Amino acid sequence: MTSLCTKLAALEEAGKPIQVGIIGAGKFGSMYRTKGVRFKRLAAIADLAPERALNALRKTGFPREKYNVTASMSLEEGLKQGRTVITTDSAAMIATPGIDVILEATGKPAAGVKHALLCCEHKKHIVMINVEADVLAGPLLTRRAKDADIIYSMAYGDQPALIAELVDWARTAGFDVVCAGKGTKHLPQYHYSTPDTLASGDFNPQMFNSFLHGTKSALEMAAVANGCDLSPLSDGLAFPPCGTHDLPEVLKPASDGGQLHKKGTVEVVSCVEKDGRWVHNDLRWGVYVIIEAPGEYQKECFKQYGLKTDSTGKYAAQYKPYHLIGLELGISVASIMVRGEPTGQTKTWRGDVVATAKRDLKTGETLDGVGGFMVYGKLMTAKDSLLIEGLPIGLAHGIVLKHDLKKDQCLSWADVRYSETNQVVAFRKEMEAFNRKEFHSAQ
Repeated sequence: MTSLCTKLAALEEAGKPIQVGIIGAGKFGSMYRTKGVRFKRLAAIADLAPERALNALRKTGFPREKYNVTASMSLEEGLKQGRTVITTDSAAMIATPGIDVILEATGKPAAGVKHALLCCEHKKHIVMINVEADVLAGPLLTRRAKDADIIYSMAYGDQPALIAELVDWARTAGFDVVCAGKGTKHLPQYHYSTPDTLASGDFNPQMFNSFLHGTKSALEMAAVANGCDLSPLSDGLAFPPCGTHDLPEVLKPASDGGQLHKKGTVEVVSCVEKDGRWVHNDLRWGVYVIIEAPGEYQKECFKQYGLKTDSTGKYAAQYKPYHLIGLELGISVASIMVRGEPTGQTKTWRGDVVATAKRDLKTGETLDGVGGFMVYGKLMTAKDSLLIEGLPIGLAHGIVLKHDLKKDQCLSWADVRYSETNQVVAFRKEMEAFNRKEFHSAQ
């Protein structure tokens, strides 16, 4: 099998490097720029704050002669001259002939949906780094991309894509997947953290808080459930403290002594015990999959080859201890362009993340979104979300409450004022209507 690197080198030698456009000049894109442009060319960066994009290029050591510091150069001219153009117009960048792949790294759900639909219109492959948008509307975006004959992909280097790779390995080898997920640092009280409760530092407090209070984990596990045809547990994520040596013991069915209510699910393990002590052999930065031996012979093979198993030898873990986000993102671009394959992709709607009150909320208050002061995201099955008409966490920003809500109460569409004509609201409602019919027909 010819390697990706070999095929990329052949494109470079033929004078046909892959042309990439990035939307969003944040951390993920910056890490890609430092390592991911080998055999690929960064055609353009779109960001509403051009100076932020320029600072990112300088910070990552991007060669000064390879980018344009003024707005005088057009995207088309930049492609001709082989220079990276900075623009505030993401729509124009997507529409520019010659750009092959768009990396959507805004982290804004509405922007992600808008950009994915523009990619469908202009026949540009898209790597959806924006997991918030993927969970909000990924099943429908995948269908639209397929209809447009483009590839819609998860971002390699981010945990959902790496988990999807492990799940694919397990199933291709013939194993049933019992559980799949990742590690993080989590305690129960983190759900109620706000930007004000964080220590000061060189970061966006609301963005950082979205990771801390569990919403980002919920979003990523919903993406894994949807991309790997797994099901969230009915009561959401439990965040059990667990090290790599205990993965198959903890993450097996309760009927066999574990903590899972069922097989074929997702879970996030915490690197700290409930009392704050650090877990031995923690998996804070990594991903894992739990597989099941179908018989005694396979159990013996697990033992012979040193797999981490539970006490019965029936359940085993495979894991990757680290993920390097943007430093690995180039693999998505290469896989799309030389193999015609995504690095993970939404297949079905199995999991959703519903906005849940951090505190008692009052009529007339305006929701402040992921990582803010008012709501966190709770993972649940898509069916349960539809039953309660749950408000997706990706839309819990800038809309006004119609009712009082109690702390830990899930929000519904009926609790907020919204416009049916808003593009992303209408798109989400279309997805819900389609899946509601699917669920009913399956019953």
